[in-house]
Amino acid sequence: MIIFCIAVGLLFTLSTRFLQVRYIKEMITLMLQGKSSEAGVSSFQALAISLSGRVGTGNIAGTATAIAFGGPGAVFWMWLIAFIGAASAFVESTLAQVYKTKQEGEYRGGPAYYIEKGIGWRWYGTVFAIAALLAMALLMPGIQSNSIAVGLENAFGLNTTITGIILVIIIGAIIFGGVKRIASVAQYVVPFMALGYILVALFIVIMNIGELPEVIGLIFRSAFAFDSAFGGIIGAAISWGVKRGIYSNEAGQGTGPHAAAAAEVSHPAKQGLVQAFSIYIDTLFVCSATAFMILFTGMYNVEAPDGTAIVTNIEGVEAGPAFTQAAIETAIPGFGAGFVAIALFFFAFTTIMAYYYIAETNIAYLVRGRSNKVPMFLLKVVLLGATFYGSVKAAGLAWALGDVGLGLMVWLNLIAIVILFKPALAVLKDYEAQKKQGLDPVFNPTKLGIKNADYWINDYNPEDNVLPPKKDKKKTINM
Repeated sequence: MIIFCIAVGLLFTLSTRFLQVRYIKEMITLMLQGKSSEAGVSSFQALAISLSGRVGTGNIAGTATAIAFGGPGAVFWMWLIAFIGAASAFVESTLAQVYKTKQEGEYRGGPAYYIEKGIGWRWYGTVFAIAALLAMALLMPGIQSNSIAVGLENAFGLNTTITGIILVIIIGAIIFGGVKRIASVAQYVVPFMALGYILVALFIVIMNIGELPEVIGLIFRSAFAFDSAFGGIIGAAISWGVKRGIYSNEAGQGTGPHAAAAAEVSHPAKQGLVQAFSIYIDTLFVCSATAFMILFTGMYNVEAPDGTAIVTNIEGVEAGPAFTQAAIETAIPGFGAGFVAIALFFFAFTTIMAYYYIAETNIAYLVRGRSNKVPMFLLKVVLLGATFYGSVKAAGLAWALGDVGLGLMVWLNLIAIVILFKPALAVLKDYEAQKKQGLDPVFNPTKLGIKNADYWINDYNPEDNVLPPKKDKKKTINM
């Protein structure tokens, strides 16, 4: 799976001529434009929903684990997979917009939809939808709730059962309010939690700024086996860096497209670019914040694949959030455990919220045309039950179940987006051509020969997305 993810990302990167570099400014501009509607959410709200899924325990626990078993060099490979993965995120999110539909007054889309409409394989779309339901509603919420429960127990002595009950009440109140409430919560909570975490990391980096050349050098030396201590585990560095990078940023997994399809935009490439930028926010900003806090303070251990200790800087500390807690404690005594527990709460809580939205979209796909009230209610009950179960069970079991769910979705989605890459590339070229003409791009699938883009043919009204005219800065002189 790791090799396939990298190969697909490289294919998309080269074919789009490194769009993740060429369009960084455009990504930021588009992220702040647009508006919501009765049927959809704004580009920023869609970004926030997808980020709430991407930014989770992988950013704290996953990054620390990558360093523990792959050494500092694993951080470089996390950066690389984020760079490559941004192209995959663009493709899958653009496809979600192309083949989205309007069901019961709301936009719906994602891998199941673009598999059926783009490839014509309803059976394959159904298989993905079932796999996504199993992963998002049953197998993966436990990873997030377990991290919250363990973090709060370690920091404040809060009983895990009580934590589970609190989580069920809060998440239940949000998901019973539908996608609009999820989007409203995400657009405020996600920027707040990410910015707060990055600011603490910046504070620690500034306190240890003299270590900057050494830390950056260590990451690159370790990544390419030029460091004497970590040279023998370059394979582990690549493996753990890529694995944890993929788990954290979710590029190619098929999760981000669900939120991307809900955005109200005039051209699919717009939301594709916004979603590509979400990979940078997740890995280059939030994961790097964790890595720098740990490496700048030296609060980490490294173990070789055979179990041999390579570095032992902190005795009796298990790989994971404890590394980050110890790092913060060195800079701000008495603050580390509580801060990491609260950060984990927000990161993991919003991820469970995103899992529900993804699962709900796949329920809508499976039961369209029929009443979905009972299936949607059962979905909420199952997800809340899995959340509570994960909070009181051992972490090993929670992560094992999550890996199964993740693997199912990744394989099914990667195969689909490779098959559908041609229409995604045509959409990008159409966007670029209209931009060169000085236009605000508007999508016309018929012109591009793209079939089954039903929403854009039957329901789309360009007037809904007309941006206000730019003010003329030239002054008029009255004669």
